[in-house]
Amino acid sequence: MSASPYKQLEQEFKRLHAFRGALSLLRWDAAVMMPRASADLRGEQRAALETEYHAFLTAPRITRLLDRAQANAQGLADWQLANLREMRRQRDHAIAIPVSIISGLVKATARAEAQWLEARKHGKFDIFAPHLEEVVSLVRDKASLLGQALNLTPYDALVDEFSPGLTSAEIEAMFKALSRRLPALIRETIALQDARPLLAISGKFAPAQQHALAVEVMTAMGFPFDRGRLDESDHPFTEGVPGDMRVTTRFDANDLFSGLLGALHETGHAMYNLGLPHEWRDQPVGRDRGMGLEESQSLLIEMILCRSRPFVHYLRPLLEKHFGVSGPEWEEENVYAHLTHVRRSLIRVDADELTYPLHIMLRYELEKQLLSGELAVRDLPAAWNAGMEQRLGIKPPNDVQGVLQDIHWAVGSFGYFPSYVLGAVIAAQLHESLRRDVPQLDAEIAHGDFSSLFAWLRTHIHALGAKVTMQELMKAATGKPLSAVAFVRYVENKYLDSAASSAAA
Repeated sequence: MSASPYKQLEQEFKRLHAFRGALSLLRWDAAVMMPRASADLRGEQRAALETEYHAFLTAPRITRLLDRAQANAQGLADWQLANLREMRRQRDHAIAIPVSIISGLVKATARAEAQWLEARKHGKFDIFAPHLEEVVSLVRDKASLLGQALNLTPYDALVDEFSPGLTSAEIEAMFKALSRRLPALIRETIALQDARPLLAISGKFAPAQQHALAVEVMTAMGFPFDRGRLDESDHPFTEGVPGDMRVTTRFDANDLFSGLLGALHETGHAMYNLGLPHEWRDQPVGRDRGMGLEESQSLLIEMILCRSRPFVHYLRPLLEKHFGVSGPEWEEENVYAHLTHVRRSLIRVDADELTYPLHIMLRYELEKQLLSGELAVRDLPAAWNAGMEQRLGIKPPNDVQGVLQDIHWAVGSFGYFPSYVLGAVIAAQLHESLRRDVPQLDAEIAHGDFSSLFAWLRTHIHALGAKVTMQELMKAATGKPLSAVAFVRYVENKYLDSAASSAAA
């Protein structure tokens, strides 16, 4: 007896999952191991796999199986119905884009990524500009076609790829809510900080020792180094599939904390993927529920938990163990003050919780203008510098600290940036419920015990995969619809109350 249409689809998508894993590792290798001059060859390799991936999804056989499975959906379990929905979503996205754009975009982004690295090396945006123009042109075509197919605006169609169901209107409402409070809160916090200057932390911290520290903390969090690894790259990222997770960070010999926090940010991504339901692992329903939730997991770890006093209590002996540091500047309160120090800075990945959303709002505005044609690529550096000065009161001295700092546009990830602020808002709302449900959380983290933390996340977030929408997941986990209220409450309590109590000490 032949398998049902649904079971046939499961087998077909299992094969597609293998393609996705291979593509992911090719992207990791390009950033970590591949010789720079091999970019065109890697682009050809990835384009061949992406073309096959696209041909599979758009084959008439898949459409027929989807229609038959839908017509005979009675008897399917809830997760199988959700899987069928996610299969059709992937097919709808794929069929809207011709293979010529898919292939062209893969090749163009491979070249652009290599030239972005060269531009950073030489500090010249002009090296990167013509390649970014090619990427923008192709992404614009893709967005137009995808928008028509999904009945969305072109930009919303790109956002939907990364954060399903999210629209520009919702993004801008969230940004508006944050903009009403953050500028004043930043000023208030900086004024309180000025009343109690930090003790400087300086020195040379060998990357090998920083790597060892990061590995020890990641191991305590449960990252399985027999099924994953930590490497260095020009821009921190996470790639792979749940059985083979690749995490990277960027170590700075002059900054002890940036590489560690980058690694822990990416560990949040990795632990989300590792916690996805094993039995659904090779199916669409077994994937993450969008980059907003992905970023919430990384920002919850890096920003909320790893910049807390309990975590500093756990970290302090490890700093002495790995670097032999001692003295008043290494006391817990001063380390905590460094980790929560608010300043108007140039680099997004090193930004504090309060200024971070302003970095994202700038990128959101600029990428919308690039895609609409309102802003030409050649004018991007000037627009970037003006936006930084307007939002944060600082101007980049060069392109490396300005428009060349992020890799996202080089690899065609337009519509991704809003997920960072969405992630911060989700993380704060989850954190309130987490603390309510796990009252011993601080005590456990202070002793390097992260088991209850990840048990809660696996139950309420990871184990659901893509079975429910992001809003449904948030309502179930927190009892409330998603809003910026919890984030504003969290940062006010953390930065105003904490800074005031420290200043009075």
